[in-house]
Amino acid sequence: MSGGFPDHFSARADSYAVFRPTYPDGLYRWLADQVVRHEAAWDCATGNGQAALGLAPFFDRVFATDASAAQLAQATPGANIEYRQAPAEASGLGDRSVDLVTVAQAAHWFDRTRFFAEVARVARPGSVLAIWMYNLMRSEPAVDRIIGRLYRDIVGPFWPGDRVLIDEDYRSIAIPFPEFAPPDFAMTANWTGDHLLGYLRTWSAVNRYVEAKGHDPVALVEDELLVSWGGGSTVRRVHWPLRVRVARIP
Repeated sequence: MSGGFPDHFSARADSYAVFRPTYPDGLYRWLADQVVRHEAAWDCATGNGQAALGLAPFFDRVFATDASAAQLAQATPGANIEYRQAPAEASGLGDRSVDLVTVAQAAHWFDRTRFFAEVARVARPGSVLAIWMYNLMRSEPAVDRIIGRLYRDIVGPFWPGDRVLIDEDYRSIAIPFPEFAPPDFAMTANWTGDHLLGYLRTWSAVNRYVEAKGHDPVALVEDELLVSWGGGSTVRRVHWPLRVRVARIP
């Protein structure tokens, strides 16, 4: 714990900014279409600001908060983005001040009862809350089997407890606002084998494994993975199952 929140990523904030996948532009455009006003959006647990940058073309201002100073130090500036260090449950934003609230790959870390109360406070009536997550990446069967073995058998015991919500595709999270169905969005990337290895080393369970055992678990599968991939410089298409849940604030 660091600063009262489960800090699994600050130690590798620079790698997180480089190696994590990006979300589809169509998601941001669709979310903007769901709200009448476009004065302000709040991207909660913004990390390196990836979602904040995606929202910026559609809103006058984007408030991007994160509890981790190390993550915010890696955030890409934007003319209409205001980065703030703040936990999800206490944003520091004004009452009824935002038209959209987004949380990308982070709601499982929150005290969700307090977070949803904060959303009810800062969101204008008729605004939208969107939380989304992605599960294990998919490529080719041989690659998927190796990554699955790393995920379950090697670092499986080191996943934080709330990671189970990712495995459940966020189905068990109870959102206290009326939900409506989003369209399907494709989350894809073209990665080299070296980029893939960098991504795997950003996993929170990998970092916790290193802290506990003193060696890199990705190294245990690296050679086999690169052979299946075709080499460190070989580019392959990868995709992730993207689960989006959206609700309107009464």
